[in-house]
Amino acid sequence: MSDAASAHLALADWRRQVSELYASLRADHRPGPMRAVAYRAARDRIFGSHPSSAIPEAERRDFRGLAFFRHDSALQLRARLVPDPEAAALDVPRSGEGPQMPFARIGWVRFAVDGTPCRLSVYWLNEYAGGIFIPFGDGTSGGEAYGGGRYLWDSAKGADLGSDGDELNLDFNYAYHPSCVYDPIWSCPLAPQENRLTVPIAAGERLPEAKRR
Repeated sequence: MSDAASAHLALADWRRQVSELYASLRADHRPGPMRAVAYRAARDRIFGSHPSSAIPEAERRDFRGLAFFRHDSALQLRARLVPDPEAAALDVPRSGEGPQMPFARIGWVRFAVDGTPCRLSVYWLNEYAGGIFIPFGDGTSGGEAYGGGRYLWDSAKGADLGSDGDELNLDFNYAYHPSCVYDPIWSCPLAPQENRLTVPIAAGERLPEAKRR
């Protein structure tokens, strides 16, 4: 088998394993901190060993796990998707080279963090298979978290906590960094300006000390 074919099969398997990880998370009804521990351990395993991990191969031998904020039950949220049928298509910025990525804003979610009203755009990926995508920046971006933002939902990869009717599960304890944080060979969509929150979201993945600027 060619190297290219092997790489494609490995990437397909990576996405399958990520999707299965989130399916297990959605089916796990234990208290939030226990669910988070299991999720983080499983995520560390695939990041540290899978050939399509965002961790460069040369660094996997010394990989000791991703960095996370402490679990915060106050950031386990649910919010109704408010449709935005008149929204025009937009291009979301991305890291690295390549064209911007085609998304459409399908609506908004509103919630509060420490009493501060917040709103995030909810996007649909206008490419094959599609999927709901919610990137965000916050008060930790550019410090304890990546300046380009983190992801809350990416259902094209099965990376979401599901919904109940028109309400989306928004648990910031599972917010994660795009792959380009770990290796610049990846080109990733970034949080647009309208999804930049002013409040700090001290939950989910954070940057290890060595990557903070």
